[in-house]
Amino acid sequence: MVRVNMFSKRLSMLFGLIMVVLLILSGCTSGTNESQNKIRVGSKDFTEQLILGQITLLALEDAGFEVEDKTNVAGSEQVRSALENDEIDVYWEYTGTGWLMHLQKDEVITNSQEAYEKVKSEDKEANDIVWLDYASLNNTYTIMMNKDDSEKLNIKSISDMANYVNENPGQLSFAADHEFTARPDGLPALEDEYGFAFDGDSLKVMDIGIVYRTLKDRQVDSGMGFATDGRIAAFDFVNLEDDMEFFPVYNAAATLRAETLEKHPELADVLNKITEKLDNETMIKMNYQVDIEEKEPKEVAKNWLEEEGLINK
Repeated sequence: MVRVNMFSKRLSMLFGLIMVVLLILSGCTSGTNESQNKIRVGSKDFTEQLILGQITLLALEDAGFEVEDKTNVAGSEQVRSALENDEIDVYWEYTGTGWLMHLQKDEVITNSQEAYEKVKSEDKEANDIVWLDYASLNNTYTIMMNKDDSEKLNIKSISDMANYVNENPGQLSFAADHEFTARPDGLPALEDEYGFAFDGDSLKVMDIGIVYRTLKDRQVDSGMGFATDGRIAAFDFVNLEDDMEFFPVYNAAATLRAETLEKHPELADVLNKITEKLDNETMIKMNYQVDIEEKEPKEVAKNWLEEEGLINK
């Protein structure tokens, strides 16, 4: 009788131990599947990118995906590295950045379709990165001045600015973020193309958000910016004509690893529907709402998606 009881107790303990192990394994498997089905959305750290990141998060969530917000990454190289290293699954990139910076090409392309076809083909072949459809939104670089300063100094184009700098060394200050001073389509190449150079004291390097405020407050005379930024009109800036067509096109497109698209082919349909609606006018308005009206990127993104019928209200 004692032996039977001892055997029953041992059998019960063994059964309990097996159940615990099965529960642990079940939890691990569930966690793994959950992680595999989650879409991690990245973005860079400036206004337009934050809005595009929130648009993507909300649209994918509405389509039934589990999402993780990994937006607000500082710098193009860093967010691209996160995509390549499986730290994020999707983010919006610009064709000019992909071509010149990530693929390290020297050719400047000013035609949107040509730039897209080339970067799409070569990035897939070299890095297994997929570019979905591109938007008409073209957030190319621009050189800005206060409108009244532009008129007073008769600087209407970048060639005019180059001539003024060469004739008046150290008299015109210029603000730029760090990336623009280093990237292949940035300031050094711009200076080479137009034949001028800002001296050390004239060049002020700062975060991109501060560039606009500094120019508005007239702490600098000129600065770099983005063509779709709502603050250009709000602050009464003018964009200097790129008369030598130096800046390439920067059409936005969602980028992701090929393996991610193979696992979730429906991503393309969701994101390409967004792409169809994105143009410069639309993006300028949304950027304005965040930068000038001080709305949150998520609020602006949600309102736009609902207005366009891209998510349910």
